[in-house]
Amino acid sequence: MVGTGALVRFALRRDRVRLPAWLLALTLSTYAMAVALVDSFPDEAAREAVRASSTSPATLALNGPAHYLDDYHYGAMLGHQAIGFVGLFVALLCVLTVVRHTRAEEETGRAELLRATAVGRHAHLTAAVLVAAGAALGVGILTGLALSSLDATGYTPAGALAFGAAYAGLGLVFTGVAAVTTQISAHARAASGTALAVLGAAYALRAAGDSTAGGSTDWLSWLSPVGWAQRTYPYLDNDVGPLLLCLGTAGVLTAGGFVLSLRRDVGAGLRASRPGRREATAWLTRPVGFALRLHRGLLYGFTAAVVVLGAMYGSVLGDVESMLQDIDVMQDALGDLGGGVVESFAALVMVPQATIVGVYAVLATLRARAEESSGRAEHLLATALSRRSWLGSHIAVALVGSTVVSTVGGLTFGTVGAVATGDGSLVLDMALAGLAYAPALWVTVGVAVMLVGWAPRAAGLAWAVPVGAFLLGYLGALMRFPTWVLRLDPFGHVPRLPAEAMQWTPLLVLTALAAVLVRVGLAGFRRRDLDTR
Repeated sequence: MVGTGALVRFALRRDRVRLPAWLLALTLSTYAMAVALVDSFPDEAAREAVRASSTSPATLALNGPAHYLDDYHYGAMLGHQAIGFVGLFVALLCVLTVVRHTRAEEETGRAELLRATAVGRHAHLTAAVLVAAGAALGVGILTGLALSSLDATGYTPAGALAFGAAYAGLGLVFTGVAAVTTQISAHARAASGTALAVLGAAYALRAAGDSTAGGSTDWLSWLSPVGWAQRTYPYLDNDVGPLLLCLGTAGVLTAGGFVLSLRRDVGAGLRASRPGRREATAWLTRPVGFALRLHRGLLYGFTAAVVVLGAMYGSVLGDVESMLQDIDVMQDALGDLGGGVVESFAALVMVPQATIVGVYAVLATLRARAEESSGRAEHLLATALSRRSWLGSHIAVALVGSTVVSTVGGLTFGTVGAVATGDGSLVLDMALAGLAYAPALWVTVGVAVMLVGWAPRAAGLAWAVPVGAFLLGYLGALMRFPTWVLRLDPFGHVPRLPAEAMQWTPLLVLTALAAVLVRVGLAGFRRRDLDTR
């Protein structure tokens, strides 16, 4: 453990912007949802309408266990709808933090240099676990304190603390999961991808278990950490039992990570790397083919994620009219779009799905920055490969990949929705709705390219686009943001298909803006020195 304290301080110094931004975003998102519930459902009759419409298997799978419906005050509504959604981002924060300060350090060679000094074998993993666990506890404490300030039916200080503890417990479990996955693979992206696959499986188990109200599948939810977090039932039971299960599992997984770390060399993984071809294929020797090979895992992962998300939302479409018929605020919001209830609901659901694809667009574009800062780009650019071709290949994959992922998500949404409603026209309509978000995704890529080209150290600011799109698109109307603020969101200018008619002008403007941003970014990259630190 020698040197752990110094590595913790070093990690906090590196994440001095990243961690506070995450903590603030997660806390404010939950607080905004809590306030929005009070504004949107001002009386018991409105809450009862929501409760009555939330008993279908599809809705329970989407939100959480039916026990929340027993007394559906604001606290129960928040626990039912937020823990299983925002909690996923808490787990994501912990996974990325552990991988960033362990496997990524080994992959770049920095860990080996530090280990050559007076730094203990377990110091890196211990420091990463402490920082990630601190982040999970920080989110839990800040969320609990923020929710404690609310004064409405069902909002109690004890329930607020239990709610924050549910976030923290889920984060601690996936801190342990990441401690294990970082020992398995020799690459940071594979380690984080494996941990996120576990998170996806946990969410799927929870959804399958909660799809029946106390039925035979309930035991599946007890196999999932997401299900444990929801079964603390904040504001209802404030049950600490599932939290103890989270703590025990986190401890066992973390200890397992330390044990497995003794069975491998620094920089290596427990899983042997598969030998490559003797000679590269013709496609792999081209810039676009090589970039696609680097992005392949990320592209597959996000495609699978939007397919699952689209299938879950599509399965609810058959019950939308009965779910929302007595909820005035939702009827007003859907009525503003001008289409039928099913079409308007589908158009609203496409907003958060598009912002998730925006996350892929940022990650794919910033992969070029990661290749540069790791020194790998320098070796390629020392050959006859031009800077424009190298960066352009990553941009092309990000542009086409985000378009494909968004379209596939819409297609899946429409296909499952067509089965649920019996309306076959939804298949094409929702595929076009997903495709319509392509120009907004291209603008997201353009912003990231411009930052990489002109301000590489500030490239992380590209995250403001998808995060802002989520906050403005998902909560903007409920929180009554000013109109000029809502117009800053590129996703807000996309026509809400299939409820609205197609409008080509905003899409053409977004496409032109994306082209300008990409061109400016490429010009900046050609004029600056490579950052190979």
